Amino acid sequence: MNILTLPPEVTLYSSMSNSTKYVFVTGGVTSSLGKGIISASLAKLLQARGYSTTIQKLDPYINIDPGTLNPYEHGECFVTDDGAETDLDLGHYERFLNVPTSQANNVTTGRIYQSVINKERRGEFLGKTVQVIPHITDEIKERIQLLGKEGTYDIVITEIGGTVGDIESLPYVEAVRQLKWEFEEDCLVIHLTLVPYLAAAGELKTKPTQHSVKQLLELGVQPDILCCRTEHELDLTLRRKIAKFCNVNMNAVIESRDAESIYDVPLLMQAEELDKVVLEKLNLTSKSIPDLDNWKSFLTRLKNPESEVNIALVGKYVELKDSYKSISESFIHAGVANNCKVNVKWIHSEKITPNNVDTELAGLDGILVAPGFGSRGISGKIETVKFARENNIPFLGICLGMQCAVIEFARNVLGKAEAHTTEISENCKYPVIDMMSEQKNISNLGGTMRLGAYKCQLSPGSNVFKAYNSDKISERHRHRYEFNNDFLEEFEANGMKATGKNPETGLVEVVEIENHPWFVGAQFHPEYKSTVANPHPLFVGFIAAALENKA
Repeated sequence: MNILTLPPEVTLYSSMSNSTKYVFVTGGVTSSLGKGIISASLAKLLQARGYSTTIQKLDPYINIDPGTLNPYEHGECFVTDDGAETDLDLGHYERFLNVPTSQANNVTTGRIYQSVINKERRGEFLGKTVQVIPHITDEIKERIQLLGKEGTYDIVITEIGGTVGDIESLPYVEAVRQLKWEFEEDCLVIHLTLVPYLAAAGELKTKPTQHSVKQLLELGVQPDILCCRTEHELDLTLRRKIAKFCNVNMNAVIESRDAESIYDVPLLMQAEELDKVVLEKLNLTSKSIPDLDNWKSFLTRLKNPESEVNIALVGKYVELKDSYKSISESFIHAGVANNCKVNVKWIHSEKITPNNVDTELAGLDGILVAPGFGSRGISGKIETVKFARENNIPFLGICLGMQCAVIEFARNVLGKAEAHTTEISENCKYPVIDMMSEQKNISNLGGTMRLGAYKCQLSPGSNVFKAYNSDKISERHRHRYEFNNDFLEEFEANGMKATGKNPETGLVEVVEIENHPWFVGAQFHPEYKSTVANPHPLFVGFIAAALENKA
């Protein structure tokens, strides 16, 4: 009888390090069902039960990251403390969990293939033919387990972008199949599907869900839990039918009804016992009774505001509101902190001219000029800044919005009519905004901006100092251009003060106008750090100023 022996370096089974559990969230039928919100809600519930949890997004596009993608293509590009340009879902993860994400929390097909090709060029595969299986899938599995191997998290939730059946997603689904085979007790799959309501028939239809699960089964993956997006209640008959035809337990058919707010979803999932089912299937017990009192208090204040304010958001991507997702969510957080409802008026900067600015911005309690790149719509942003400055309306400018405030002040207060940014007018007479010196020799655009968290020193007595209640802060950046310090003395002598500077480089991070109720321009992106638990102080201060202006 021959006994099969294996070389010492080969093992048939090895447990995942640190006993980390892995939850995979896939989607079927259609995109935009809310995998990110379901993932974030589940993570919030598991966190409330005492488990350290993080969420990871696997994106099937070939771009290395979303940094070079047009916002119309992909919505907002979110930035982490360590400088990763990521999918906007990471913003949801941070807003729900109040835990920072990092480079490891967002992986793209482009990054996977780049890593594998680099290894092949270095000869790490020892002459073997490099293939999707096992080399690409092994790389995906390594990236999935990276957060768990750090030993920081008990549970890692991995959201797989796209829908089951997409060609781009196949290697990810195969990697999940392999991990489930290798580490069955440490993995489970949640599949998010649609149960549509047909008005003509007057009933919910389960066939799309059945076909989606069948497609997943054809790829070798049996989902453990089904989350069913629906407009109407899933009764027991429908749940039993879905469970029977999709080969899952009855209690694993989770109803995901349309919600009034994304912040309702964790409580809806708790009512469906999603977290309880997940823990049971992972052979885990609850470390503590879920405490969501603060979350419930937030929702109560969100739905019962004492007052309201009207805020203009002026930008050039307002047709796709996901382009400014973190800003709109920051308004919600700041509104709750001020016990008021923030009504956002979305205004396209291209539509604002000197002739209609009074009409477009009439009756507003505050104005925010949004970040962006390029020349399109910048003249409308500059007119908006002028209106806010001259009419003493609370103003917040972010990144390019701050730079527009500097240009407007130079033109209309300092009398430098030809002042501009060299991003748009390279040879302008007064380059009050100029490219950072370390950026001038960079040719590759992807991942080369000033990215991630940098320190900032605030001036005592300034609006930003009062907002943060501190003179030392750290904020996230995403830009190539900066305030030109050659003009700083003249600006400050005429009333625009640099109230925030990088302590190491002297880079101007914040400008304010001293004889204005509340006028702040920030080179950094405060919206990236606002969460339910910690509304961003700059947005809280801005909304408080808008309330005072309204009064």
